[in-house]
Amino acid sequence: MKVVVLGAAGGIGQALSLLLKTQLPAGSELALYDVAPVVPGVAVDLSHIPTDVKVTGHGKDELETALSGATIVLIPAGVPRKPGMDRSDLFNINAGIVRNLVDAIADTCPSACIGIITNPVNTTVAIAAEALKAKGVYDKNKLFGVTTLDVIRSETFVAELKGLNAANVHVPVIGGHSGTTILPLLSQVEGVSFSDEEVASLTHRIQNAGTEVVEAKAGGGSATLSMGQAAARFCLSLVAAIKGDNVVEYTYVQVDDSADAAFFAHPVRLGPNGVEEILPYGELSEYEQKAKDDMLDGLRKDIQLGVDFVNA
Repeated sequence: MKVVVLGAAGGIGQALSLLLKTQLPAGSELALYDVAPVVPGVAVDLSHIPTDVKVTGHGKDELETALSGATIVLIPAGVPRKPGMDRSDLFNINAGIVRNLVDAIADTCPSACIGIITNPVNTTVAIAAEALKAKGVYDKNKLFGVTTLDVIRSETFVAELKGLNAANVHVPVIGGHSGTTILPLLSQVEGVSFSDEEVASLTHRIQNAGTEVVEAKAGGGSATLSMGQAAARFCLSLVAAIKGDNVVEYTYVQVDDSADAAFFAHPVRLGPNGVEEILPYGELSEYEQKAKDDMLDGLRKDIQLGVDFVNA
C-alpha cells in the first residue's frame, strides 16, 4: 500500500501526513511531495516516529518518483482561504495546480485512487475528471472529492448541542463542499430530534464552519488540523476497503443520470476498486428538500467551471 500526499509541506499536508504515518497499516509506504523546500525535512521528521510505515520526501523535480506505484494519491496542494475570501476566490490559482498534478498522476499511476482536497472541491474534482479524460485514463470510481470535513464538523456540532459523545453521532452530509451546497441531513440523525430553529442554526453553522476557522485564525490560514483529520479518516476508510472491508463513507463523486448534479456527495460503498456502489441518501425533510433545490444551480455552475477550465 503506497499513499502519496501532494502538497505535504502545507498545513493540511503535514497534519495529514502525521496521522497517516501513525495509522496506516504496517508495511505501508508514505510518499510526501511538495514544491516547498522543507518537504525532505518533513519526511525526516516523520521518519523518527516509531511505526512500520516508510516515509520518503520528494521535492519539486521528483513528482514522478513520488507517484510511482501509488495506490492512493491525496491532493491538499494549493493556497488557503484568507479572511473575506470565498472558496471560489481560490479558483484561478488552485485550478492550475490541480490540473498539473492530475496530469502527472495520469502519466505515472493512472490506476491510483485520487482524493481531491484542494478547494474549491466542487470545481477541482471536475477539473481532475476532465484532465483524466483528456489523457484517456478516467475511472469515475477512483476519483473522490474529500468532503469528510463537513461530516466530522456536523458530528461535532450536533454532539455539542445535544450533550452526546461525538463518536456515537452519525450525520449524513450530501451535496457539495462550499457554503449552501453543503447539506447536512439532520432529519436522519438517529435518536435525536431538533426544533426548526435548531435545524436552521445548525445547518448555517455547518455550512459556514470554514469561515469560522478563517476568521478565528485572523489571517493566519484556514482549516488545516481538522481537514487533516478528515482526509486521514477518508484515506484510512479507502485503505480498509481496498483490503476487503465493507466500508461506507460520504464523498463527492460522479453520479450518472442524477437529477441533482454530475458530481454530488453521496453515501458510497467503497471496495478494492474504489466506488463499489453509490447508495441513496434517503428521504429529505421539507426544509432539506428546499435547501437542496435552492443550491443545485450553483453547484452545477461550479462543476461547469471546472469542465470549461480544462476544455477551453
